[in-house]
Amino acid sequence: MPNQLAKELSPYLLQHAHNPVNWHAWGDEAFEKAEKEHKPVLVSIGYAACHWCHVMERESFEDEEVAAYMNEHFINIKVDREEHPDVDHLYMDAVQAISGSGGWPLNVFVTPGRIPFYGGTYFPPRPAYGRPSWLQLLQRMHEIWTEQPGEVETQTSQMLQYLKQASAIGTTAKGEKWDKNTCTLMTENLLKHADKEKGGFGKAPKFPGTMSISYLLQHYRYTGNKEALQHALKSLDAMIEGGIYDQLGGGLARYATDDNWLIPHFEKMLYDNALLVTSLAEAYSINRDKKYKIAIEEIIGFVEKELREPGGGYYSAIDADSEGVEGKFYTWTWDEWKDIIGEDEVLQACFGVSEEGNWEHTNILHVAEPVASVAMRYDMPEVAVAKKVEAAKQKLLAARNKRIRPLTDDKSLLSWNALMNIAMCKAAQALQDETYRQRAVAHMEWMLQAFQTSNGLVHTWKQGNARIAANLDDYAYLVQALLQLASVSADEAWLLKADELAQKVVSEFQHESSVFFYYTSSLQNDIPVRKVDIYDGATPSANAVMVHNLYLLGIVMERTEWIEQAYIMLQRMASSAGRYTTSFGYWACLLQQYVYGIKTVAGMGEGWETGKKELEKEMLPGALLLTSKKEISEIPMLKGKYSGKETRVYICTDDACLPPIADIAQVLKHLHMSAD
Repeated sequence: MPNQLAKELSPYLLQHAHNPVNWHAWGDEAFEKAEKEHKPVLVSIGYAACHWCHVMERESFEDEEVAAYMNEHFINIKVDREEHPDVDHLYMDAVQAISGSGGWPLNVFVTPGRIPFYGGTYFPPRPAYGRPSWLQLLQRMHEIWTEQPGEVETQTSQMLQYLKQASAIGTTAKGEKWDKNTCTLMTENLLKHADKEKGGFGKAPKFPGTMSISYLLQHYRYTGNKEALQHALKSLDAMIEGGIYDQLGGGLARYATDDNWLIPHFEKMLYDNALLVTSLAEAYSINRDKKYKIAIEEIIGFVEKELREPGGGYYSAIDADSEGVEGKFYTWTWDEWKDIIGEDEVLQACFGVSEEGNWEHTNILHVAEPVASVAMRYDMPEVAVAKKVEAAKQKLLAARNKRIRPLTDDKSLLSWNALMNIAMCKAAQALQDETYRQRAVAHMEWMLQAFQTSNGLVHTWKQGNARIAANLDDYAYLVQALLQLASVSADEAWLLKADELAQKVVSEFQHESSVFFYYTSSLQNDIPVRKVDIYDGATPSANAVMVHNLYLLGIVMERTEWIEQAYIMLQRMASSAGRYTTSFGYWACLLQQYVYGIKTVAGMGEGWETGKKELEKEMLPGALLLTSKKEISEIPMLKGKYSGKETRVYICTDDACLPPIADIAQVLKHLHMSAD
C-alpha cells in the first residue's frame, strides 16, 4: 500500500512511496497534524543519488517494526534536499551545531512549530560505530518528548536563537579594504592547502574545488604566477585522468574517496559538470591544450546524451548505485575485461586494469599511464597506442550500455540548469563553437518558459509541472547566465531580462541591512528562520554571484546604487576570503577582479565581429563583452554609441568609459595592460 509520497514528482520521494512508514511531503498539512496530535515531527532529508540514503531506507524505513513505531509516535516527513534546499540549509545548520558534522541522510526531530531539538545523519539498524540503532534513537526521542517537555522547550529556544545568530554571520562584519597584496595572500592560502603531489586541495575525500581552480587560473592571468597556474592545471589533469572522471562516457562524479582521484562516489551531478566545464574553458584559453578541449566536448556530450530532458532542459543527477550496488555500472571485473578486450598488456597499462582489481576486486578505469609513456615502454608508435585506446573505449562503452543503468533523477532545477547555461556560454567562447552558442540560446528560452509561473520563477520542473518558489541561487545563477548569454549571442534582450530579475531579487530577497540577500524570498513563510548564506558549497555562494550581477548590471544599466552595494558586499567579505579562501572561492575571484579592474567592453561595426572572437578566446577575467546592434538601444550603456559599419569599442568601468577605440589590437593591449 503506497503512502502519500506516491502523489509526488521527486524521484527521491517516489523511492520511498512504498515504505511502510506513513511519509508526508513537506508542507503545512503534516505540521498541522502534528500540532493536533501533539506529536514531534521527524524530517528526513536526502536526495535520489545519495548512497547512504538508500542504505538507511533498506535497513530501517522498509522494516515493518521500525515503521510501526515511527507511525505511532511521530509525524514523518520526507524531503528531497534538491527540491527544498532552504529546508535542508536550515536543518543542516542545526545538526552541525548538535553533532559537529552533517551529511545525508539528514534526520531531524522538530516541533510542530518546525524548530529542531535533535538530529543526526545515518543511523544503523543495530548499535554500531558508536551510534545507537535507529529504533533506539526513536525510542529516546519519544521518551524526551513525552517525559521531558521542559528539556525540549529549552533546547528549541536555544536552537532558534543559534539559527538566527548563524544567519546573521557576515551581515554585520566590518568592511576592510583589499588590494593586490590581498590577492597574493589568497593565492598563498590556496597553495598552502594544495596537494602538490596529487592535485586538488586537502586530503580525501577530494571534491573538485573548481572555484578555487578558477581563482588560480585568473591569478596567473593577472600576475603571471606560474605556481598558481601549475597547480590549477595539475588539479584539472588529475581529475580528468582519474577514476572520478568517466573515461568511457564522459562526465565527473561527485567526489573521490581517496587522495589519488581514483575511487569516486559514483553519483554524477549536473552542477559539478557545469562548473568543471567553466574551469576547463578558462584553462584552455590559457594554453590551448587539446586535452581540455576534448574534456569540454566529452562532458557536454555526456550532459546532452544522459541528462537532457526532451523539451530542452537538463535533469539533475545520475545515481551512484545500480542493482543495489554502488558503482556496478561503471566498474569491470577481470573476467568482463577479458571477454571484451582480452589480455592486452598495452591496454591494461593505459587503463590501470589488473586481475586483482583496484577497488573491491573490480577495476575503475583511469589514465594509469600516459599514451606516450606506454608507447615508449612497448616500443610502439604513439598513434598506434592512441588508436588502440580509442577502439577499446568504444567496445567497453557498447558493452556497458547493455547493463542495467543507475536511476536518473529526472527533475530539472532552475539553479543547476542556469549553471549549465553559463558553462555552455564559456565553452562557446573558449572553443569558438557556434553549436554551443545556439544550444545556450535554445536552453535559455526553455528555462524562461518552463520555470516561469504567474507568481514568479519556480525552483523545480518535471513533466510540465513547475513547482516550489525559486530561491536566491535560482535567481542569481539565472541572471549571471543571462549576462553571459548576452555576451556570446550579441542580443541585448537578455540584458533587459537580467535587469528585470535582478530588480526582483533586490525587492524580495534584500536583508534588512540593505547589504546581503536572504536565501528565501520575503513572500515565503514555511521555515522559521531566513538564512543568509555567504559560503561557497558545492556551488557558488548565491550572494557572491549577486555581487557579480549587481556590479556588471550597475555598469551596463547605469545603476550606481547597485555598484555601491556590490562594493560594500565585497568589502564585508574581504577578510573572510583572505583567511579562508577555499571556502570563499567565488568571492575571491570577484575580489581579485575588482582589484585588477572589472569592466564591460561594448563594440560595434564591421571589425567588431572578428575582433570579438579574438577577445572571447582570451576569456580575460573581469571583462564582459557586449555588442551594440541598434541605433536606439534600451541599454543605458549602449545609448548613443551605435556607429553603423564603423568599428568602435568602448571600455567602461564603474565610473568611466574610455574614448572609442577602432583598433582591436589596441583593445586587447589595453585590457592586458589594465590587468598588469
